[in-house]
Amino acid sequence: MISIETTIFNKKFSNCLMNASGVKCMTIEELSNLKNSESGTWITKSCTLSPREGNPSPRYVDLKLGSINSMGLPNLGFEFYLDYVLTEHEMGNDNLFFSIAGLTLENNIKMLTQIENSDFQGLVELNLSCPNIPGKPQTGYDFERTEEVLKKVFSFYTKPLGVKLPPYFDMVHFEMIAEIINKYPIQFVTCINSIGNALYIEDESVVIKPKSGFGGLGGAYVKPTALANVRMFYKLLRKNISIIGCGGVETGRDVFEHILCGASMVQVGTQLMKDDVKIFSKLSSDLKEIMKSKNYTSLSDFKGKLKEL
Repeated sequence: MISIETTIFNKKFSNCLMNASGVKCMTIEELSNLKNSESGTWITKSCTLSPREGNPSPRYVDLKLGSINSMGLPNLGFEFYLDYVLTEHEMGNDNLFFSIAGLTLENNIKMLTQIENSDFQGLVELNLSCPNIPGKPQTGYDFERTEEVLKKVFSFYTKPLGVKLPPYFDMVHFEMIAEIINKYPIQFVTCINSIGNALYIEDESVVIKPKSGFGGLGGAYVKPTALANVRMFYKLLRKNISIIGCGGVETGRDVFEHILCGASMVQVGTQLMKDDVKIFSKLSSDLKEIMKSKNYTSLSDFKGKLKEL
């Protein structure tokens, strides 16, 4: 028997696969499709305090080796997703993830306060990979701001919480952000979000409308960066902080490599956009075949055991 079960915090999941927040998880219909799929769990759309329409279209384009997007955080607003996860709680499901991405620290505090005082018993993902103040970098790239956010959050928040991070490229930056995260009772880290400010051209023109064509890059283009981030955080963070890998997952081999680098769960974004929820069945089947060929019976047999030359 080959098992791809996994655990984050004190919650057990039937398999290690889930959607990336932002992909096919905005409406009730999309969330229901995820719930009824063969993913191990699912996460809501990263939400803001108030509903947002997002950027003008075209704002997402599939590319040969991935995708580019500048969505602008379209979502139905915090109250919509809070009602959704509380309804799931009433049905006995406390294994889903609730993603929030306030445009200001004050908005994040307001949302987390409501979650803290609610009956929600799932896992919250605080998205630190979105701009917070015009003219300022993403929170995850502003180390002083990240520390300020986490200090204020954990001054009152007691439920299981993780953070979604942008991709890092410099070894010193890995060490700096890991040092901050290790100070707080964070349960998981999701890495990576898309690689920001890429530019893709076809027929002498950019392919997306917002930001003069600059957008976040996803898919196979970003897998080496995603694996590097998973590996570095697995090595630098406390062992009771789980890693959720995200980036470049198209096949079971990609899932296998994320886990080999240290991921406990693996999110799917671009390929979910391309193939819809049937991708989870294919990925789990492919992963089990790889494990069988290598005589692995569970994820713990190879999780984090990447060999070094």
